[in-house]
Amino acid sequence: MGKIFKNLIPYWKSVLIIILLLVIQAWCDLALPQYTSDIIDTGIQNSGIEHILPEKIPLDKFRTALNFMTEEEQKDFIDAYNYKSADSDKIVERKELSDEKLKELDDELIIPIIMNYQMSSLPVSTLNKMLKGQNIPEGILNTLEKKTVEKEDEDGNKTKVECVDASPLMAIMIAGSPDSEKTLQNMREQMQKQIDALGTDTLMSSGKAYAKEMDLLAGVDVDEIQTNYLWAAGLRMIVIALILTVAAVLVGFFAARVGAGVGMSLRSKVFKNVIGFSNAEIDKFSTASLITRSTNDIQQIQFVTVMMLRMVLYAPIIGIGGVVKVAGTGASMWWVIAVAVGAIMATVLTLMLIVMPKFKLMQKLVDRVNLVSREILTGVPVIRAFGREKREEERFDEANVALTKTTLFTNRVMTFLMPIMTVFMNFVSVLIVWVASGQINDGNMQVGEMTAFITYTMQIIISFLMLTMMSIFLPRAAVAAGRIDEVVNTKSSVTDRENAEELKAKDGVVEFKNVAFRYPGAEENVISDISFTARPSQTTAIIGSTGSGKSTLVNLIPRLYDVTEGSIEIEGKDIRDITMKSLRDMIGYVPQKGILFSGTIATNLRFGNKNASDSDIEKAAEIAQATEFIDNKTDRYDSEIAQGGSNVSGGQKQRLSIARAIAKHPKIYIFDDSFSALDMKTDKQLRKALSESVADSVVIIVAQRISTIIDAEQIIVLDEGKIAGMGTHSELLKTCPEYLEIAKSQLSEKELGLGEGVESNG
Repeated sequence: MGKIFKNLIPYWKSVLIIILLLVIQAWCDLALPQYTSDIIDTGIQNSGIEHILPEKIPLDKFRTALNFMTEEEQKDFIDAYNYKSADSDKIVERKELSDEKLKELDDELIIPIIMNYQMSSLPVSTLNKMLKGQNIPEGILNTLEKKTVEKEDEDGNKTKVECVDASPLMAIMIAGSPDSEKTLQNMREQMQKQIDALGTDTLMSSGKAYAKEMDLLAGVDVDEIQTNYLWAAGLRMIVIALILTVAAVLVGFFAARVGAGVGMSLRSKVFKNVIGFSNAEIDKFSTASLITRSTNDIQQIQFVTVMMLRMVLYAPIIGIGGVVKVAGTGASMWWVIAVAVGAIMATVLTLMLIVMPKFKLMQKLVDRVNLVSREILTGVPVIRAFGREKREEERFDEANVALTKTTLFTNRVMTFLMPIMTVFMNFVSVLIVWVASGQINDGNMQVGEMTAFITYTMQIIISFLMLTMMSIFLPRAAVAAGRIDEVVNTKSSVTDRENAEELKAKDGVVEFKNVAFRYPGAEENVISDISFTARPSQTTAIIGSTGSGKSTLVNLIPRLYDVTEGSIEIEGKDIRDITMKSLRDMIGYVPQKGILFSGTIATNLRFGNKNASDSDIEKAAEIAQATEFIDNKTDRYDSEIAQGGSNVSGGQKQRLSIARAIAKHPKIYIFDDSFSALDMKTDKQLRKALSESVADSVVIIVAQRISTIIDAEQIIVLDEGKIAGMGTHSELLKTCPEYLEIAKSQLSEKELGLGEGVESNG
């Protein structure tokens, strides 16, 4: 995770913007369920009435309500209404009060309001029980307002019950009592016991029902109140939903930008580091693996970065917000959430323990498929020529099937995740409804609150589900990040020394002093005790049997590898004390395999010298004997070269590679078996033109053909990594059996000018 997160450091500003947008998005997400709850509980069940104090109340009902209040409550109740101006129209209207003030009055006046409301719809049977033994005149009882009300019995069945408005009678009884305050207090205590049994939510619903009844009696259009409330709540939800949408879109936009930036940055780091690798590091990782790391692995990290910014950062915000909202509902169902989260964590942990090893294996198998694919595609002509199509198909299938099986295993294991999560979520929903139904029945919760609790619980679970979904991608991305980190943190074994100097060579003399070299990890040297000097105005040729170390030797000059022992000097300066840029600027290197780049002939010839003029590249092409086929092309030097030079022949590719080196005008030319694809005539013409044009430069030629080096002023014969002979062609024929053997294998004795005496001495 740390390796992934550190890539976000350069984009911290964008990450902060994303976090801010995620907080806004979470706030909107968490606000919507509360509005849904309010619409159900207040907008539908309570007709849009939010508080227990009615907007308007008949004067007589207002005065009756005062009888059930203490002196302090009476004062606050009267202060909430325009009581003094109510005598004229017999209607008392509520003042414009803040929502906070109304909530305070709800808490303060709920008991007297409920007492008054219950007395206003008291069943006749209950009233008779209350008045049993009381000396109440019959005439007073007959004056009480009677009405038929639908009420639920203990089994939930609705029945019609004859009720009376006993509140005036109770007011008379309280006022006529010798100790009215004590009588009121006793009644309030009895009411408090009933309230405790009812539950707070039922209590508030009853208070709002009282407000609705008073509003209706005062002529208030309750339907309009309900409609206005629903419209207001609905519009607020629409605005919040729009803000939520904008925030989500912006989060996606910034996350995509950061992800693309991380991918670009990683590709740049990997590419720059790999470009600086010596051949030892390239061999260590392999080309196939480096390609996979630069493409597939970075794509994994880029994808996970986007998902991480959108999901991993959002999950704790919405989860913590959901917990806070759940705590605000006051529902004692924490154990439901704990069970759900515990089950999710256990499931995820189990799945990760199963698939984590497979994720690590998967990237190695991708490397293998890449390697096999590149080998097959590169070697298609050879495969066809030898009729090996069937075997190569089988080899690819082996790598492909291994990757497929591993991928299928991880995917099949992770497919259990979503069904299990769905079961958990449905089970939790059922559990919440089952537990909440009891609390609703006890009056401690309303239907809307239950709906909100379910939504908040689902949001908490979904936050963990987001983390769970990321757990599918994070392990593979973590493996990819480790592989990328390995490349980025690997330093080239061939670097400039601390006090390396720039060298502008005058004559370019190259001197090998007791040079030995072994490849990293090898036990034996490839070349040993190599000492010679290559001077300008002469050609130094290196020849030997296959595997004798010819290419290895010349690769040491541009420091593609560093010597293990001894030193290589240019004009008396150890090349390790020269900056690699100045060293390679003075070298024109032509590798064994002619490598061209996509572009034109001209861009390829200017590859080593971007400032080369048209006449320079034309002269270089002429020396390399390439003008013949270039002039035959319609666009000549502007002719397109395909990737890898696939649209030119091997000989043409070699000649263009040689021309590219010549156009650079270096002090040192290195031709690593660069004439092998040329016919004898072209070879001879090229060497003649080359010797005339680079007379003041050091020329080192690695060759297999005697005819290529026969005129060289100095020929070095390598055998098993050591110098077997050194001299001119004629000298080596007499003094070096290894050279003589090679010469005889290629040219006749007559062509070699060998007499019987020379042959016998050899």
